[in-house]
Amino acid sequence: MASADPQSACEGTYLLFRGETLLSNGVRATIYTIALAYCFIGLSAITARFFKSMEQIMKHSREVVSIDPCTNAPVLRKEKVWNYAVADIALLAFGTSFPQISLATIDSIRNLGQLTAGGLGPGTLVGSAAFDMFPIHAVCMVMPRAGSKKKISDLGVWLVELIWSFWAYVWLYFILEVWTPQVVTLWEALLTVLQYGLLLLHAYAQDKRWPYVSIPLGRSDRPEDWVPEEDASVDYDICDEISEMPSASSDKDTVDIFSGDSYDNAEYFKVPEKDIERSSTVNDVLKNMQEDKSLLSIWWQQFVMVTYLDSSESRKMDSTCLSFTKIFWNLLLAPWKLLFAFVPPYHIAHGWIAFLCSLIFISGIAYGVTKLTDQISCVTGINPYVIAFTALAAGTSWPDLVASKIAAERQVTADSAIANITCSNSVNIYVGIGVPWLINTVYNFFVYQEPLYIANAAGLSFSLLVFFATSLGCITVLVFRRIVLGAELGGPRLWAWVTSVYFMVLWVIFVVFSSLRVSGII
Repeated sequence: MASADPQSACEGTYLLFRGETLLSNGVRATIYTIALAYCFIGLSAITARFFKSMEQIMKHSREVVSIDPCTNAPVLRKEKVWNYAVADIALLAFGTSFPQISLATIDSIRNLGQLTAGGLGPGTLVGSAAFDMFPIHAVCMVMPRAGSKKKISDLGVWLVELIWSFWAYVWLYFILEVWTPQVVTLWEALLTVLQYGLLLLHAYAQDKRWPYVSIPLGRSDRPEDWVPEEDASVDYDICDEISEMPSASSDKDTVDIFSGDSYDNAEYFKVPEKDIERSSTVNDVLKNMQEDKSLLSIWWQQFVMVTYLDSSESRKMDSTCLSFTKIFWNLLLAPWKLLFAFVPPYHIAHGWIAFLCSLIFISGIAYGVTKLTDQISCVTGINPYVIAFTALAAGTSWPDLVASKIAAERQVTADSAIANITCSNSVNIYVGIGVPWLINTVYNFFVYQEPLYIANAAGLSFSLLVFFATSLGCITVLVFRRIVLGAELGGPRLWAWVTSVYFMVLWVIFVVFSSLRVSGII
């Protein structure tokens, strides 16, 4: 329930400075909300860098020597290091869900020593599942070009991921209401985390069509690369996905961030005889980057790019209003871009260094989000669960939205776009809730010999039931589109938009009913 007197509840609490308490609750709420929105903008900026590093990891291939059965001659071929289905779950879904996972883990660590679990993490993760299922599906539905269709090529893998996704929320309801009502034991938390490993194993088995454990369904052609070949030469702005995308040459000498080409380690670490001179235009910077693949030079360019607010070519093509809007947006992003420029270039070490550094920055932002949420809940009296279901779920799900949107635009199939949604929902429970609960239950078991108690478990269970009902409506429409149109995404523009609006309505239903329940109104 909301606090009856927010002023007394927040007396003496502040975010950075004690002087904040001298301001009225309305002013404080406004300031904290703006700061929270700015954190979400930071998430959008680091998401682009994380996403590109993830693509580099998924493109990694190794040379394999095999013997030709006809000629007995050795044949050299390249083989992907990452299995397609496992990469979707272990890299794409886990990475894009990391803001929620970080937030839930930080919330659990803050509550160590208390027998009752914090509600911020579970509320955000369940709300994030609804955001993934409905708004992200809605966005992906209209991403293919008008009239074009994109379907899931491997229905077997998708069904496995979908089954595990729904089971995750059945399992959570079973823990909260059936096995040990309103209590989580050490064994329940441990089993929750272990099921993530079973999901990975089952998805791999389905992709490889292992007998007895895979669904006997065929699959149509799918791209070997996560990024289609025709888009491989596109060089996105080095700072973030939202910024302008300058064109680049498709020559082999191009420093191609999205390219599947593997450069030798010597090229990564070769120090040039002279550094690249600072250019006066973005095109000059890109040209110099094409001429010199030096690690230090490319890293330096990440800082240089922060200073560019708009290109001369863009100013010529855009209206004055649009140019000012771009400049304002880039000014707004500049502090985040400068901070994230410290992340090493993502085309070294196959993207792993940039991937891990991006996750560290995401964790830092998640910590700031938890502190801001505490203050907003305190000064407004709004139930933290309501904030978690709405603002936090939408803000921390931004990487999921970006990943699925780009996959729906650039992949020739709908596999990764939809797989990211279903797999993220599984990761939210098995890892996002499982790991924090495991931390708390282990601590309580050894220190207090007590389980972990769940505050407002009834409200959380009710939200799960609403999610089940609305999710069935979502999946039913996807199946109907597959039968009638032959594809899950795209199709006639009118029907794509109608489906998109329908998904958004389902999300509003979930948010309204869940918020009313946890607030004690229904």
